[in-house]
Amino acid sequence: MDVQPIWGAPRGRFRRRQGGRVLLAPVLGALMVLVAACGGSGEGRGDDDGKDAASQAAVKISVEDGAEDVGTSGALKVTVDKGTLKSVTVKDRKGNTVDGKLSEGGSVWKPVRHLSTATEYTVDAVAKDSEGREAAEHADFTTLEPKNTFTGRYVPENGQTVGVGMPVDVRFTRGITNPKAVEDAIKVTAEPSVPIDGRWFGNDRLEFRPEKYWKPGTKVTLSMDLNGVEGRPGVYGTQTKKVTFTVGRSQISTVDAASHQMTVVRDGKKIKTLPVTAGAPGTETYNGKMVISEKHPVTRMNGETVGFGGEYDIPDVPHAMRLSDSGTFIHGNYWSGQWTFGNRNASHGCVGLFDYRGGSTSTPAGWFYGNSMIGDVVVVKNSHDRTIQPENGLNAWNMPWEQWKAPQ
Repeated sequence: MDVQPIWGAPRGRFRRRQGGRVLLAPVLGALMVLVAACGGSGEGRGDDDGKDAASQAAVKISVEDGAEDVGTSGALKVTVDKGTLKSVTVKDRKGNTVDGKLSEGGSVWKPVRHLSTATEYTVDAVAKDSEGREAAEHADFTTLEPKNTFTGRYVPENGQTVGVGMPVDVRFTRGITNPKAVEDAIKVTAEPSVPIDGRWFGNDRLEFRPEKYWKPGTKVTLSMDLNGVEGRPGVYGTQTKKVTFTVGRSQISTVDAASHQMTVVRDGKKIKTLPVTAGAPGTETYNGKMVISEKHPVTRMNGETVGFGGEYDIPDVPHAMRLSDSGTFIHGNYWSGQWTFGNRNASHGCVGLFDYRGGSTSTPAGWFYGNSMIGDVVVVKNSHDRTIQPENGLNAWNMPWEQWKAPQ
């Protein structure tokens, strides 16, 4: 049998004749393999279940990336459309995180507190759609640098040991017109824990106390996070401060203006009775509970500073301890005769104890000064005057607890 090439056929392929027939099977088989390879099987078509598609969740950060002079309250918010927020992380450059709260549906995140001023923050938010596919958004921004600021001056000092009557007193350098924002940024806690409430006196003073005197040995902590708080329009706090003090032994001294005696009770036991002189008729001593707020080994007392003109000016009053902002002290007295103490009231409203000029530790005034501390309580009774106002000094105990807690 002769085999001849078919001219015009593809190179390398041949047709063979056999018995008058043309054999094409090898070529058709190759074509079928080629078609199968190009088309694939019908079972593989339409197999994409959508998991590789983009997330439908759309995350939005209210502050634009790179923004400056951003407000410290109310400006930052993270939201998501067609999804729920999985995580929101806000940090400053030191790595401090900002706590936040998600809405019930998980579509809105807001910080639970104000931001700090002049601070760079980074926001990273991740959300997921109904198919679990994630979407993310990032932003960096810087908060405003205020032109006008305020601070809070506080007592007691950090590490101080005080008497059981010591409240926590904060006085601001500017009048506050947004008291809630300021009060929310100040926390006072105690160990062992007791309920503590704050009350405003005017617009520049906030004071905290428990219902009753502190228990001796209590550790009290004042935390102020005022940096970024807008206390009044355009005026921002700048402080971040933590102060801890200890409550020492209990000492309550009661002055009876009628009997001219003072009884000193420490930790529930009477330890001393001292003769005193209180305010004379017309210049009586306030009644009520008064807290020692200052101690001075010697000080000047000038009647002109408290409304008594030139009636007195004593440059060297010994063993003086302040009981009110209006000028009430308990102090040593060397200019009245010793017989005065325990027998009559002769002062301009202060409580006097016998002393020598220059002071002496052996006198009643010297003993009481040496055995008293800031925060001790002096109670005056049976004086022909009104009860001292709670805002006059550190004398919060003259307001009933229910009134103290009442909304202002």
